[in-house]
Amino acid sequence: MSNDRDQAIAARKTADCVVGAVAIDQAYRQLAAKIEAAVGEADPVMLVVMNGGFVPAAQILMHLTTAFTVDYLHATRYRNTTQGGGIEWRVRPTAGLCGREVVIIDDILDEGYTLAAIQDALRDSGAARVRTAVLAEKLHDRRCPDVEVDWIGVSVPDRYVFGCGMDLYGYYRQLPAIYAVAEA
Repeated sequence: MSNDRDQAIAARKTADCVVGAVAIDQAYRQLAAKIEAAVGEADPVMLVVMNGGFVPAAQILMHLTTAFTVDYLHATRYRNTTQGGGIEWRVRPTAGLCGREVVIIDDILDEGYTLAAIQDALRDSGAARVRTAVLAEKLHDRRCPDVEVDWIGVSVPDRYVFGCGMDLYGYYRQLPAIYAVAEA
């Protein structure tokens, strides 16, 4: 077993469930209803932020009945460091965004600097409107003043959380609830 896997397994055993699976399922349904009510028949592009956004996006999109296209992006500000810099695009969206309504779907809003940079880049690319849905919002006072989030599913404490798209050493994104690493 890898060291990261061993650490993830050990941490999972003592983690606290902070949002249960039933509440998460309700959040997915509520987010879908709010998105659908807002975009209507606008021919939206649902844009998934990889890697964490793919789990909540899959759950949310299954509850939408309107016609839409799906695309994804992968962007980072960290480049293997702990300090964020300018945005680095690993994968840019391929769907035509010019003049279209774009809904970004991501797993968590923490500080929001990367998400704000993504939003700016999409606006600069000609999207008619950029809206954002996140499954979870981390509760703290370090939020980027420029980030805009239209829909939030649940709130989580200011701890390291995993499950529902969020990973623990690269593992456990698939868990149906959100867990927080035990406090020391």
